Amino acid sequence: MLISKIKIRNFRLLRDTTLDLKKDISLLIGKNNTGKTSFLVLLEHFFNSKKFQYNDFPISIRNEINSINNDTRIDDLSIQLIIEIQYDGNDNLEVISDFMLDLGPDIKTVKILFECGIEKNLLLKKIEGIEEDEKVKFIVKNLNKFLKTKIYAFDDSEHLECEDYFTEYRHKLIPKDLKNVTNLINIQIIHARRNVASSEDSNSKTPLATLTTAHFNSKNDSELPDDNINAINTLVSNMDKKLEEQYDPIFEVFLKNAQDFLNISNLNVKSDIQSKALFENSSQVTYGHNNDILPEHLNGLGYMNILYLLLEIERKKDLFEKQDNSINLLFIEEPEAHTHPQMQYVFAKNIKAVLNKINNLQTLITSHSSHIVSHSNFEDIRYLKVEDNNVEIKNFHTELKKKYSKEPEHFKFLEQYLNIQSAELFFASKVIFIEGITERMLLPLFIQQFDSDNTKDDKEYIPLASQNISILEVGANAKAFAKFLEFLDIQTLIITDIDTTKPQTSEAGNAIYKACPVGNGDYTSNATLRYFLDSPKEFKDKDWGEWFKGLIDDSLTSKHNNIKIAYQSKENSHHARSFEEAFISLNIKKIKDNSDVILGLKLKSELDSNTDMYDLTNKIIDKKSDFAASLLFLALSKDTQWETPQYIKEGLKWITN
Repeated sequence: MLISKIKIRNFRLLRDTTLDLKKDISLLIGKNNTGKTSFLVLLEHFFNSKKFQYNDFPISIRNEINSINNDTRIDDLSIQLIIEIQYDGNDNLEVISDFMLDLGPDIKTVKILFECGIEKNLLLKKIEGIEEDEKVKFIVKNLNKFLKTKIYAFDDSEHLECEDYFTEYRHKLIPKDLKNVTNLINIQIIHARRNVASSEDSNSKTPLATLTTAHFNSKNDSELPDDNINAINTLVSNMDKKLEEQYDPIFEVFLKNAQDFLNISNLNVKSDIQSKALFENSSQVTYGHNNDILPEHLNGLGYMNILYLLLEIERKKDLFEKQDNSINLLFIEEPEAHTHPQMQYVFAKNIKAVLNKINNLQTLITSHSSHIVSHSNFEDIRYLKVEDNNVEIKNFHTELKKKYSKEPEHFKFLEQYLNIQSAELFFASKVIFIEGITERMLLPLFIQQFDSDNTKDDKEYIPLASQNISILEVGANAKAFAKFLEFLDIQTLIITDIDTTKPQTSEAGNAIYKACPVGNGDYTSNATLRYFLDSPKEFKDKDWGEWFKGLIDDSLTSKHNNIKIAYQSKENSHHARSFEEAFISLNIKKIKDNSDVILGLKLKSELDSNTDMYDLTNKIIDKKSDFAASLLFLALSKDTQWETPQYIKEGLKWITN
């Protein structure tokens, strides 16, 4: 038995949102403000009977609420949470009998509706006679007083195509109590606000010690404490007896005086140590070896956060076991809080083993951490994305695999890249793909210069350096990301080389494509350009010449609206074939002036004699990484102002908007 699907309507950005759950862990990820926390808050509101407010309703339906009248279809404005539960013949059907409305052998699903609706008649009566402007103010301030939460069992299996089922077939909804649901489903939440801090205040109870105390007390309060708890209580009782023997001589004079003054007999001082109080006031979490023990607050925040999470999970496990529900749902919000990348990796690597020890458990984890994502199973990922003022939750692995059905090798590469290299693409607002090491080292410098120039001219300009942009080196594999970028709908700039070649015939009679200056080229060996700019399939195609002319003129557009391809164009009467050639042609004088300290060059004498930039670049570049590092060093330490190639400037301008 498990929760297979959760649907949400009319709650904040969750206008019409569906989540398909895994049987064990579902990892909810997405950019900021995509509804991850709202998802958690909604569950809390319904399961803990918390009050909803006006601002919990989506902006898109507030005008209808503000202008409510007798004709308003009020059921369409309700906040709804629908939980679908799948079961089979091996499950205990007694626990879901309250929700089984069809006993047919083919029916293996029950559905529960939580609904927060507006009591229209009461609200209309209250605002009758109020001026329109005042009506809106009243509704905004007081709507919570006219909201009522109800729970229903329903079966829409015969009306799956009906979009207004809860309005058209309202008479088929069977009212239920919250107790009916909580007897079936136990929801526990570990919030991101975990009060983990490194305070050294000796008078305050540290978070871990507080949590261990709560954990001990919950076990001690159990109707059937385990043997370890009983052993602690026995030790405390024995301590009471021994202390009483020591109390008698200490309090002998006091007791005698009390008896004489007040004529009280059999007055004694008894020891009454409570294990709960003893644990609460005299325990702490420490770490270290032998005599080298350090207190909790000297742990780093990352360690404290992981320890706190583990203790919280253990406490939730006790609650699950105590209530013994058929479905346990644990929600962990942003486990990466306060935690450095290594600890995030440790969490992702080990969390499943910890959670697998809890029976009947499904877990929802929200995260902004690329480290957690990259070390997780991609089949667990649910990607949240805002489209048309509504949050869509995409089943990452299943949906993307379908998109790559004709390119399985690209999908395999993508999985491996995201797992090994970087999963930050999931959280980026924009992406810049670069091809080689030279661009990777120098692009941050170009961005800095671009920001500096634009900030001078436009005071409202938002620097690229402050935007959420991921810069990734992908070599010649950019096309493997195309469907992934489409899936995430991320604005992407691809900086690459025009890589012109001249078709020739080898001695064996085979066609070969030899690198050549742009002016001599008829073809490009760059698969990224051919793919994104939609070239004819073969050089021999009749449309190839026209397409290649468009490539040279930079008049082609990407077949993907949200992706721009930036490559070398004619600048200062020269059309470079590669980044290095474009950079050298623009900065030849400064390179000559600094040739003694620029590494990665050979045949430096060519700088003074060779005016053919294509030939010069091929002759003098020895090691690209050393060359780029030297250029960067001169810019940062000597304030050398390198010129940025125009095609890169245009690309940066495009991704700014």
